[in-house]
Amino acid sequence: MSAPSPPSSAAAPASGRALLWLVAVGFFMQTLDSTIVNTALPTMAASLNQSPLHMQAAVVAYSLTMAAIIPATGWLADRFGTRRIFLLAIVLFTLGSAACAASVRFEQLVAARVLQGMGGAMLLPVGRLTVLRSFPREKYLAAITFVAMPGMIGPLVGPTLGGWLVQVLTWHWIFLINIPVGIVGAFAALRIMPNLRGAEVRRFDLTGYVFLVVAMLAISLSLDGLGGLAFQHATVVVLILIGLAALAAYWLRALRVPEPLFSPSLFAIPSFRAGILGNLFARVGASAMPFMIPLLMQLALGYNPAEAGMLMLPLALANLGMKRVITAIITRHGYRRVLVGNTLVLGCMIASFALMGPEQPMWLRIVQLACMGAVNSMQFTGMNAVTLKDLGAAHASSGNSMLSMVQMLGMSLGVTTAAALLAAYTGWLDAGTGAAALPAFRATFVTIGLLTLASAGIFWQLAEEPSRKKSEPQEL
Repeated sequence: MSAPSPPSSAAAPASGRALLWLVAVGFFMQTLDSTIVNTALPTMAASLNQSPLHMQAAVVAYSLTMAAIIPATGWLADRFGTRRIFLLAIVLFTLGSAACAASVRFEQLVAARVLQGMGGAMLLPVGRLTVLRSFPREKYLAAITFVAMPGMIGPLVGPTLGGWLVQVLTWHWIFLINIPVGIVGAFAALRIMPNLRGAEVRRFDLTGYVFLVVAMLAISLSLDGLGGLAFQHATVVVLILIGLAALAAYWLRALRVPEPLFSPSLFAIPSFRAGILGNLFARVGASAMPFMIPLLMQLALGYNPAEAGMLMLPLALANLGMKRVITAIITRHGYRRVLVGNTLVLGCMIASFALMGPEQPMWLRIVQLACMGAVNSMQFTGMNAVTLKDLGAAHASSGNSMLSMVQMLGMSLGVTTAAALLAAYTGWLDAGTGAAALPAFRATFVTIGLLTLASAGIFWQLAEEPSRKKSEPQEL
């Protein structure tokens, strides 16, 4: 898909175009920081006296915080106004970036990433809500497409940019570059962003929200406890039980309160039910790869951060290039066939990284990464589109918020699962450093690939569509 042009003057006034640029830049920075630290993790670990294999908390803290905050963003914007919440998001994101750059201990970095994630969680939902309310229906698609494109590019260029900054400057610059952008963005928000509020502010289900957040935190911490946090098995079991109990409590509450955070009626829609569950489980495998590949390149294959970052470019370019043909493929073959087949291919592609080694020719390495990018692009676009395609007006906002939350939760669980598996295999195989670490990486890639293959069964539950022309996929 080629980059869209901003709406013409006929489509939006000057202030409207400025609003789109403001939201687009905010979305870009938010998604960029979800992956920019991946290539820098080994260098950051050395600076902070931490093992590179225990640095996943720096990634998880950001994405998990976003997953926890996203469900509340719509209510906050309706209650306090879009300008106030968007400005608060920029301020928190900028302060968090500065705190990350100033961190001298690993615990400080993780806390700063939480602050950064709190701001990042509000940037896109509030910005998208403002665009929805500022543009007429016939111009909304062009406007939201323009806003979404930088968000697609951000996580793709993040590893490459992070590796280059670490090699040329220091790891601190992957956060320092956000500060001038944040300052300019704060002043722009004061001048450009309208302070829109909901016509009727519904009651916020705080109890349900607490149950949901506790469930996400407990399950994520239980997985991280098997890796970087090195919890005792009893602690891990207790955390899993707490997470499942909190999730059950949320579901039972949602069934009886009049205005739940996410209505259980969403799961009465078959495509949404399969799409949201598939998004969660298939994204675990796909989201592990941006974390695992740079570690493999630097810790086992001897690349420096800049080289490891450059090797992620084929993946990013293939990801973007694939978007030109995704609509035609899904329209021709249908969501069920494409998602089942592509998920199986994705699992095999992830497992194929176990074949990487020092003796692998460079051209084959580039082809492998490019194929991974193309398959990932098809997976994410198809999963997102099938999740939202049958939502009516009554469920659109709630369903979209749940999808955004699940995307961030899947990214968090992907990194924690990969880190836990890598730590476990490193101990079981008595893997060393350098090339001696390859067996642990290979076992981890194969396991993650098998987990992804299993998630194809979720998409198998989708119904065959007699006509697919009315539901063309789009990246959201």
